[in-house]
Amino acid sequence: MQDWLRERVYSGRLDERLAGKDVVVAGWVQEIRNLGGIAFIQLRDREGTVQLTALKRENRELFKALTTLNRESVVAVRGLVQPNKEAPGGLEVLPGELDVLSPAAAPLPMGVVDKVGVELDTRLNARFIDLRRPGSAAVFRIRSSALRGIRSQFEQEGFVEVHTPKIVATATEGGTALFPVQYFEHRAFLNQSPQLFKQMLMATGFDRVYEIGPAFRAELHDTVRHLNEFTSIDIEMAFSDEEGAMGVLERCLQSAVKRVIEERPRELGALGLTLEVPSLPFPRLTYTKCIELANSKGIDVEWGADLEMDATKAVAEETEGFYFITRWPTAIKPFYAHPFEDKPRESRSFDLMFGEKEITSGAQRVHEPDLLVQRLRDQGLDPGSFDFYLQAFRFGMPPHAGWGLGAERTVMILTGRDNVRDCVLFPRDRRRLSP
Repeated sequence: MQDWLRERVYSGRLDERLAGKDVVVAGWVQEIRNLGGIAFIQLRDREGTVQLTALKRENRELFKALTTLNRESVVAVRGLVQPNKEAPGGLEVLPGELDVLSPAAAPLPMGVVDKVGVELDTRLNARFIDLRRPGSAAVFRIRSSALRGIRSQFEQEGFVEVHTPKIVATATEGGTALFPVQYFEHRAFLNQSPQLFKQMLMATGFDRVYEIGPAFRAELHDTVRHLNEFTSIDIEMAFSDEEGAMGVLERCLQSAVKRVIEERPRELGALGLTLEVPSLPFPRLTYTKCIELANSKGIDVEWGADLEMDATKAVAEETEGFYFITRWPTAIKPFYAHPFEDKPRESRSFDLMFGEKEITSGAQRVHEPDLLVQRLRDQGLDPGSFDFYLQAFRFGMPPHAGWGLGAERTVMILTGRDNVRDCVLFPRDRRRLSP
């Protein structure tokens, strides 16, 4: 069997050049149609399916073994490739030898190709089966390509990949949305963001850093857009402002879409999607302009308030695809968002939107230590709790900017999913801790 598997050919690589030759195919038994003297078995691997055509008169024992398998059993088959216009891909394999690598129990927790709707909880409880479904698997192959496109753009633009601690002694941005952990004799927390660490790295001379890693938020949200553990894509860049950070962000998303289109046509087809490469630059709308748009449509929003969904829906009616909302009120942004020098009530911050949905936020950061201490106090935070962070600003800190992007929300947009749980392998939310 080991020798067989070294010879294995994926279904997607079977072509006319292999006609008349023996090959080894392996995968999951998706469907069996036994017509008495002939049987058609659809064998699935990660690249698609191949039809096995077994003739009872040729080998009764092999015919019986194939036709009595439970669906989703894992097998390896050696057989002859021959053309058949009615078979998927125009080829079939006539089995000569069979090795049952792992028989599947019956009944299955859920169907793989059955045209029956399955509840999300059922799918997540049997994720190992759900991910055999072409639509579910397509989401994660698209995610893989999108992240590869983003990472490629970072490397192209001279960013250094870093990995910061996920166990921390204090909140990154203040607040209480933290999961506590016992760290020997100390109380610690799972980090909600690499924000403080990536800013500290701007004092090192690295200039540009990025991190793709987990983040944790102990928020009680129970919506289709919130997770308590997610993958955060973060950057920080020295000697830059918010415009520089927005430029990197839009180029990364453009690179992600290009990579998905190039690498995942089959997966996009499985989801019934057609992607278009977004044009650059993305539109920029100021917060003040968004308030005016919302008010003009009868939605009462005061300057200084956050933009709720009804307001962003009104704004989305005036734009298309990705766009930025800039110059947010300083008072409602984190302490590290830099105010404009000539209009301190407005900050050098931005949100990236897609329609009415926020995708990510970023800003030019406060790099002056005295102003940073004041901003902490303005937001009711104790500078003493952030001393390890403030030290990095006292010995030469350049102006810098950055952002953090949720991988799952990005994949939601690229795949047209309605629930963020479809975009993470094993979701962690308010009600789910297993599997």
